Amino acid sequence: MTTIRRSAKGVRRVARANDRANKARKARSTTSGIIDWLMGLLPFTEEQLHRIFLVLIIAAAVALAWFIATLAGVPSMAQAQLAHLASNAGFEVRHVRVSGVERMNQDRVYERVLSERDRPMPQVDIETIRSDLLELPWVKDARVSQQLPDTLAIDIVERQPHAVLQKADRLVLVDVEGNELEPVSRNAIGERLLISGPGAARQVGSLDRLLETAPALRPQVGGAEWVGNRRWNLTFKTGQVLALPQGDDEAAAALVSFARLDGQNRLLGGEVSTFDMRAPPRIYMRIPGRADQVLNAKKEGTP
Repeated sequence: MTTIRRSAKGVRRVARANDRANKARKARSTTSGIIDWLMGLLPFTEEQLHRIFLVLIIAAAVALAWFIATLAGVPSMAQAQLAHLASNAGFEVRHVRVSGVERMNQDRVYERVLSERDRPMPQVDIETIRSDLLELPWVKDARVSQQLPDTLAIDIVERQPHAVLQKADRLVLVDVEGNELEPVSRNAIGERLLISGPGAARQVGSLDRLLETAPALRPQVGGAEWVGNRRWNLTFKTGQVLALPQGDDEAAAALVSFARLDGQNRLLGGEVSTFDMRAPPRIYMRIPGRADQVLNAKKEGTP
């Protein structure tokens, strides 16, 4: 009889191999359990997940094919054929979703992208669409993106109306940067500031900063005229006019001084029609009819 002896070293090696196999089985079981648990948390059925993965795979294949075709310099006919295949697979613009529009006419946005309907996604030029949208007066910025397989998403950032510009033939809404937005009727001005004068639109921001120096007066200002492309005349809601000197610092100092005088003496609402502060620290006031009164008094006092 032959006796086979196994060394202790061989037994330990077998034991370690068995131990590693057991750990691997446990790890696979744990990983599978975690994946099943995570899949259970998703708000999709198994069939819906399969469809999503299919769409992603097709999209990736189309994108890869398009990328390779571009690098290889494939003729335009081949690229058109690739776009046709993408269209047949459902990758074409069938829906346009617009968001961010509050004040402007949303139809103006759709008019700019109407030609993209039924266009294969690989042929959609996002930058060109964005450039076209930025030409609209109300559009400050636009973000255009493709939501595969068939949606073109457009997010509009609108300009904010800040004042009303009085032009020779119409009134126009402008933003704080002076960009003209759209015509407006006089009844629709509301509490917005009415500005006028050549070049006034470019000075809306500086006027805003000027009025911030006298917050108590700001609600009482109804209009502002940019005079000689160098200074402002402010018209209060009482109809009285304040002529300010040229220069940002000089105008701000004069306005603050006038606010202080008005707080002490209630100048607004009084008899004075015009306050002239173009030569600070002096202030000249004109009262309608006062010159005639002085002239008549002189005549009556003359022998």
